[in-house]
Amino acid sequence: MYHFARPLFFRLDPEAAHTAALKSLDWLHRVGGVRRLAGTAVDDPVELLGLTFRNRVGLAAGLDKNADHLDALGALGFGFVEVGTVTPRAQPGNPKPRLFRLAGHDAIINRFGFNNHGVAHLVEQVKKRHFGGVVGINIGKNLTTAVENAVDDYLLCLDAVHPHADYVTVNISSPNTPGLRTLQFGEQLDALLAPIRTRGNELNTTHGRRVPLLVKIAPDMQDDEVELVAQSIARNGFDGVIATNTTISREAVQGDPQAEEAGGLSGKPVFEASNRVIRQLRKHLPEIVIIGVGGIDSGAAAREKIAAGADLVQLYSGLIYQGPALVGECAKALAELARTKKPAE
Repeated sequence: MYHFARPLFFRLDPEAAHTAALKSLDWLHRVGGVRRLAGTAVDDPVELLGLTFRNRVGLAAGLDKNADHLDALGALGFGFVEVGTVTPRAQPGNPKPRLFRLAGHDAIINRFGFNNHGVAHLVEQVKKRHFGGVVGINIGKNLTTAVENAVDDYLLCLDAVHPHADYVTVNISSPNTPGLRTLQFGEQLDALLAPIRTRGNELNTTHGRRVPLLVKIAPDMQDDEVELVAQSIARNGFDGVIATNTTISREAVQGDPQAEEAGGLSGKPVFEASNRVIRQLRKHLPEIVIIGVGGIDSGAAAREKIAAGADLVQLYSGLIYQGPALVGECAKALAELARTKKPAE
């Protein structure tokens, strides 16, 4: 069904198509049509982070920044859905146009800039959810907050979302908020993660529930830089890492008419870069949970992410190009992989 609708959506401006697709999905969900679109959901339960994931395939943050479409997206068969990135205060993001298709490469460039309705709106939406899967909330800083004061924004968001999130992701890797990626390195990373971990522990005690903390990192790091990030993640007691966000590299899309648009590149061109980071993280963090994201467009690609060292995977750009059936394809592939790895009874 999606392959008939895709040409219509691709005639629209990319951001208009994004909005139209989500509204269409909401309508289908209301009339009970999402399962027909996506097929039967895959049951492949896995216990990680103290949570039970229905299957190993999640939706990456960015598609539903405000949790306005959480139930409809969850009905596509995801084992978990991550919403956000959300900031303490609402902000419009960068000027339009800010979303570009590189269809010849199954890729997307975005420079949204954390456009969202603010954390209070997102929390109200999450509180109303009927989706029974795991819900992660991805948090960031407002554009107008100085980088040196970024921790204040993350703590404000953490305070607000902790009672309602199954896990929380600290996004320090978007290329569309000036200075944000500098928080991934050295003393700045420790200075950010340590107080967030401390506040998380306090909130766990206050609310009587443990909410895992993850950090989302960029693919544009050398191996020694990944090692330093891994050391900081371990030192500060974070529970997991999401690898990776979008890339600022254009090496894989040279010659595309949209290649020089500013922003983060996602989709197939990020696949190998994200796998490289995952392999390095697994080498240095053998016990930590890794969620692999970047360029997954088939069940085989999802299996490669697991082979690189990921425990779970997330989709985003692949959905745009392949459609909702990709969720089930990936979940089935990973369920089959898990069965082959189980020891004989």
